[in-house]
Amino acid sequence: MKRSQHRSNISGARRRVCRVTAAALFATAGMMLPAASTLAQQPTKVKIGLMLPYTGTYAALGNAITNGFKLAVEESGGTLGGREIEYFTVDDESDPAKAPENANKLIKRDKVDVLVGTVHSGVALAMAKVARDNNTLLIIPNAGADEITGPLCAANIFRTSFSNWQPGYAMGKVAADQKKKTAVTFTWKYAAGDESVGGFKEGFEQGGGKVVKELSLPFPQVEFQPYLTEIASLKPDVVYVFFAGGGAVKFVKDYAAAGLKSSIPLVGAGFLTDGTLDAQGDSAQGLLTTLHYADGLSNPKDKRFRAAYSKAYKAEPDVYAVQGYDAAQLLNTGLAAVKGDVGKRGELVAAMEAAKIDSPRGPFTLSKAHNPVQDIYLRKVEGKENKVVSVAIKGLTDPARGCKL
Repeated sequence: MKRSQHRSNISGARRRVCRVTAAALFATAGMMLPAASTLAQQPTKVKIGLMLPYTGTYAALGNAITNGFKLAVEESGGTLGGREIEYFTVDDESDPAKAPENANKLIKRDKVDVLVGTVHSGVALAMAKVARDNNTLLIIPNAGADEITGPLCAANIFRTSFSNWQPGYAMGKVAADQKKKTAVTFTWKYAAGDESVGGFKEGFEQGGGKVVKELSLPFPQVEFQPYLTEIASLKPDVVYVFFAGGGAVKFVKDYAAAGLKSSIPLVGAGFLTDGTLDAQGDSAQGLLTTLHYADGLSNPKDKRFRAAYSKAYKAEPDVYAVQGYDAAQLLNTGLAAVKGDVGKRGELVAAMEAAKIDSPRGPFTLSKAHNPVQDIYLRKVEGKENKVVSVAIKGLTDPARGCKL
């Protein structure tokens, strides 16, 4: 064989080997492609940032909200809108000064799709500003700061609780209807307290009453005695207060210990006695409050919710658990409408705006400012329950003053 032919045969053999090897590699790659494609199509989890108080005065409230939210997710098969959920948690410590940094951690570091929080109105106001700046979807499961559904209202901000004005206004109307003529108000000096007593004053004075003194002390101070002495000297027909958590426990006990409970009726927004009755004991018996939730509502949804919550957490649910539960229900409505695609923000928001939530509190819709339009109940403490007495105001809508939506 000539040398040139030999080289030609070797070259041809090499080409055949290369073709066979390439074909084998291509076939192997082809076999792998469906698996890779399937992997690529797996939807990522929806990232939920829970920014709530887990220590301090409002720790029990933050935990109840978290429990309620997670219960709704579990009832939906561990998903919302068909998407699995991944939680990122930050303890906001009820500290407004830390709120911007904490919210930005969740948004920029953890890249959450939805921010959920919080309890303290001052913290929530800072969260709302961060959410507006970053166009992050925010669902507020408690804080009732009027400004959030007023001047700070936005397409990406929703609330599943109340405005501070709502229960205060309702109790003002109730007190006026009871022919009370004079009132003293008392609260911590912060957004929630100021707006709650403002709502009471509006409802009370519309009905012919007069607020003769507005008392306040810095949050979270609980040295109430000097104020109780002043209330005793003023002798109003009724005292309206806004306190919650540990502060509510101490105030109710101090009020009774001062001998005022029997002489001057004490009323308040429902947070005074929600989640606090075990600690308040006999001091709370007979107190009247107004809120969007009560014991003994007896609607089918509430019965199922209470049974499921008690089974899951070995505790009785309160209004905070309901608000967390409904935050997840609202988000589920939006995600279901877009088949879990959080990128379809416009459609998601539109579905949330149009939602009718089957809540344990009773069905509610959302106002144009994204605040619940809901019944406010008059409740009376009986034993360890805030028993419903009547509907104080049906379908009450927050006025949303200053909202430009």
